[in-house]
Parts: sequence; structure tokens; C-alpha cells
Amino acid sequence: MIYVCVPVHNEARTAGLVLWKVRQVFTAFPREYQLLVLDDASTDETRNVLASYAKVLPMTVVTHRTREGYARSLEELLRLALQRTDRPKRDCAITLHADFAHSPESMEDMVKRLESGADLVVVEQVEQRGQASRALRLARHWAPRLLRLPGLRDTMSGFVALRLIVLRQALRSDGTRLLLTDGWCASAELLARLTRHARRVDTVPAAVRYDLVQRPSRVRPWRQLLQAWRARAIIRAAHTAVAVLVIATSLRAQSDTGRTDSTRAAPAASASLTATATTPAPPPTAVPFAVGERLVYGARYGPFSVGTATMEVAGVDTIRGVEAVHFRFLIDGGALWYHIHQNLESWVGRRDFRSRRFLNQTEEKGKAWERKFEIYPDSGIYREAGRDSAAPTVAEPLDDAAFLYWIRTVPLEIGKRYEYRRYFRPERNPVIVEVLKRERVGVAGRKWDAIVIRPRIPNGGGIFAEKADARMWLSDEQPGGRIMLALQSNFSFGQVTLKLKEYSAPPAEHP
Repeated sequence: MIYVCVPVHNEARTAGLVLWKVRQVFTAFPREYQLLVLDDASTDETRNVLASYAKVLPMTVVTHRTREGYARSLEELLRLALQRTDRPKRDCAITLHADFAHSPESMEDMVKRLESGADLVVVEQVEQRGQASRALRLARHWAPRLLRLPGLRDTMSGFVALRLIVLRQALRSDGTRLLLTDGWCASAELLARLTRHARRVDTVPAAVRYDLVQRPSRVRPWRQLLQAWRARAIIRAAHTAVAVLVIATSLRAQSDTGRTDSTRAAPAASASLTATATTPAPPPTAVPFAVGERLVYGARYGPFSVGTATMEVAGVDTIRGVEAVHFRFLIDGGALWYHIHQNLESWVGRRDFRSRRFLNQTEEKGKAWERKFEIYPDSGIYREAGRDSAAPTVAEPLDDAAFLYWIRTVPLEIGKRYEYRRYFRPERNPVIVEVLKRERVGVAGRKWDAIVIRPRIPNGGGIFAEKADARMWLSDEQPGGRIMLALQSNFSFGQVTLKLKEYSAPPAEHP
């Protein structure tokens, strides 16, 4: 079954002709089809035109009482097609404008491409026929260049054919809303979400038919260009769904910038061991976190839910004769073929809160790797598994996962700035923490009194880099009782946030 989806608003002059042209195409090219038409609160004679054609065509008409816009109308039609199909791998949908800017004759070629194995076919408007304003022509030329997608020249087409299984996969991965933008941007956003799941994308060249359009264009060219500029981050994220991947990669960047860093930076590291912090760290304390504590976070990029992260106290082990608390930080997320699972594990001395071992296991895009560090605080060195040489470390070393727990124990005063030289790779120090303010936040189903801190590593990268302008919300309780409520960081494409979803306190019987 082919579902032809046609959003309509005030198209009384052309809607009937477009629908009849669709019928002629499938009469000459016999395929089973249905027309799904949505009247988005038209105020002209569109409703009467559609009613008359519904009597003679295999057509369903949906009507909005108030106008909801192109994006919502298109999404509703696509969802209706997906709801009706019982064979999403075979059936397809075609999106078509009702103003004759698209020529329905192209549908035969589009369907043939799908039948030959394509999952998504885009009609690219490579030619303009008829007169259009100079502003419209310039905007139509430049907008696709602002919202680029690999392999496509015309991301603003709006005339596409898609296998419905691809739509189902996009809806499952992107949550309750498929389209968050409107107008031209919505066409690009739809392609961005679908191309992530399509095994093969084909294009069909065609002309935009301004000579057949029967009304003045509703497009405001400069406004569309401005909206395209603002929508770049949304389209990029919709195509890649990498927000949680960037979090994981950024955490990995703190310790994995390159295998040569450890030995190459040794002289600088030795010098930094004697440096004095602006605010000295408190003396070593016992680890106050009990086995069984578990915190689950939802990762979001703007309105998109893109994965989860979990922090937990996994157990108590013995490392080289020292009782050590085992922390685990897990990240899981990504697109259909671009998935990441990262496991950061840390073992810190139970009585002195110094890192003894750090493990980073990562699976990304079908590849897996592991880095393991043995840290010797008493000897002042650390070693990486698979390397013969040792590198100097700091007196009170902490790794990536351990730092997220240790900062929960430190006395922090509003308005104060602290410097800590505790990262186990000395060249990355200092870690700077500014305590900004108190704030009331709602996470995990309740309201919390929180302190907001700004952690940063001027000599490092990732989520705590200087440009990332990270923020961390900690519950405003006594040291040992604090928990991380949220973590926010900026990247080139936008802002990523982890928010607490679940908090499981340790069982009372555990130490």
C-alpha cells in the first residue's frame, strides 16, 4: 500500500487538481494507494473541494478546527499511515504539497526506487520553472546549505517517499514528537530523522513548478533563512543523535587524549607536584558512600531524550592489600547504527579516598576498546596496562569517576573559588570549582535545595573544559549526604543535560 500524505491549507484552486493528478499517475502505473489529506483549518472552499473528491477517490480527510501548521499536519498524516499499515517493511508513504509546486508524475520513479531497495527517496528541486521573487529564489538556494545532510543537495524538498518501517524506527528513537520545527525546517528535520535509519537513500531530480502555483507564496524568505540558521543544532542532533555520545567521549577525553600523553608530559607533571593550590584540599577522609547507592540520570539534548547514565557504589574490594570502594559510572545511548556503551570504573582507598585503579571500557559503532590504569599513591606513579613505562602522579590522585563522588564530600561555600590538584594525570591540573549560588530544583519526583557549582579544567577538554561552561547541581546537605542532581555542559552544537531520574539509597545493613 502507498499512502500519499497531502497537508492542505487554503488550496481550493489546486488541491482537487493535484489529487486527480495522483489518480492519473496510479492509473497508468497500477499500484494500490490511499490518499491521506489533512485540511489545516482552511477558510476558503478547500473543505468543499475535498469532500467532492473524497466521494470518487480512495481518500481519507482529516480536519483541524484551528490551524496547527505544516509540521504538525505532516506528522499527523505520517502517523496515520503508520497506524493503518500492517506491513511497514513493504508499505510506504509519499509526502506531497497541494499547491502544484511538486509534480505528481515523479511518484512513479519514487516508487520504483523503493521497490528496487531504497528506504528513502528524496525529490530534489534542481530546477525552477516560472517566476518567483528574487528573495524567494535566494532563500531557496541558501537554506539547504545551512541545513546540510550527507548525500543530499536539497534538504528543503518536502517531496519524499519513505518505507514505513523507517518512520517507525525514527518515532521509537526520537520519542513523542517527530518534528519540532516548522516550514522549510520541518522538511529538513524529517529527512534528518529518517536518514539515520534508512539503509539506502536515493534522490530524484525535478523542477519546482512556480508556473503552476495558483496563489502568492506564503513563504517569508528572510524569516525562513533566519529560522534555518537557528535550527541548525536541532537538525544536526536529529540526524546524529550524538548528545549522549559526546558526553561519553568528553569523559573519555579527560583520561584518553592519547596514549603518548602520559610519558610525554612527565617532566611537566613532576613540576606540578609541588605547585600550591589557591585553596588547599581538605585532608584525606574515609569514603562515606555505602554499597548499594544508585543514581540514574536521563540525558537530554534540548527536547530530545538521548540516553541514560548511572552512578553506583558497586562494592568493596581489596587492591594490593588496601580496602577499596568500587564506583561505577555507566553511559548508554546513541542512534540506531551509532550506539555507545561506556563503563567507567574506579577503585578508591576506603580510608584515604585516593584512586588505586581506573578502568574505561567502551563500545562504540561496533568497535570495543579498554584502558586500564593502576595508580600507586604511596609511590607517586601510575601505569597504564600494556605500557612498560610509569608516569608520575599527584599526592592525592583521583580519576574521572572518583572525582564525581569526591566533590560530594568537600565543604563548599557560596561565592568561594577552589582549586584542586588531584587529577591523577598531573598535566590536567588544576581542577577549579566555583560555588555560584543556591537554587531549588525539581528532579526524581521531588523538590531539592541545591547548590550550583561550576567545575572546570582549564588544561583539559570534555565536559569540564573552559569553553564548556559546565554546571553541576548538588543537593544542599551536609558532606557525605550530598548527591548530584544534574550536570549540564555546552558543546559546539548546543547544551547537554543529565538530570536525576531515580535515587536508590543503600540498604540500612550495608556499611
